Amino acid sequence: MDNSYQIYLVSDSTGETLDRIFIALKAQFKNFNYETNHFSFTRTENQISKIMETCKKQKKSIILYTIVDDKLAEFLKKESDKIKVPCFSVLGNLILSFSKLLNQEALHVPSRQYVIDGDYNKKIEAIQFTMNHDDGNLTEDVQKSDIILLGVSRTSKTPTSIYLANKGYRVSNIPLVNENSIPDFLKKNKSIKCIVGLTVEPERLIEIRKTRMNTLNESRGKNYTDLKKINEEVEMSKKTFQKYKWPVIDVTRKSVEETAASIIKMYEIKKKNA
Repeated sequence: MDNSYQIYLVSDSTGETLDRIFIALKAQFKNFNYETNHFSFTRTENQISKIMETCKKQKKSIILYTIVDDKLAEFLKKESDKIKVPCFSVLGNLILSFSKLLNQEALHVPSRQYVIDGDYNKKIEAIQFTMNHDDGNLTEDVQKSDIILLGVSRTSKTPTSIYLANKGYRVSNIPLVNENSIPDFLKKNKSIKCIVGLTVEPERLIEIRKTRMNTLNESRGKNYTDLKKINEEVEMSKKTFQKYKWPVIDVTRKSVEETAASIIKMYEIKKKNA
């Protein structure tokens, strides 16, 4: 498209940070047509020169980059200036500012955020734990969880759990069929764990369940998508959460990221007051 911008995302690492920043940036503009061009692990002038060759053939190009090597970043900036393409560093000024505030030189080492250390190993362990404790599995050791999610079927328990696990939290998620489906440990010790109930508007839940069944070609009883039965399910879950004084998040209009952010805040408050 002639009116579409060519966005060049140039990173000296995986490009994950740059992708997320661009997602946040583009969300602020309604009329923004673009195509993205990803260039990860860009660590030589030769690689940059090849990118410039492609870039100058395009109309309406913009370069965003995360390159921590000052000389390589300067080379990219000079080359983009030559072909009159806007070029913006995403981290450069921030690193410089922190360097001044902390009174120390930045290391300027690509991919340093992915170093395999204690935090990394903790995240891997959290992911493994969460996968093992998905959908009500291994409830006998649910007390080892950092966070426990409950909700009726298709209330985003699994995707939210996985997202939290990638943040380093050990998560168990338990389908709420009725009160008997809740492990006794949670009923008796509800004050010492971060337990969160997830709920959703019945009309939205029907859409999600129907889509799930069509996508996976699943066969379920008609009660699974019956509005009356779903209303009863949702009301039962709300009464259960209220009975045990567990906080509730309505995920109807929330993304997984927004839901997870709210849960993390609850977890931190619970941890602080423990």
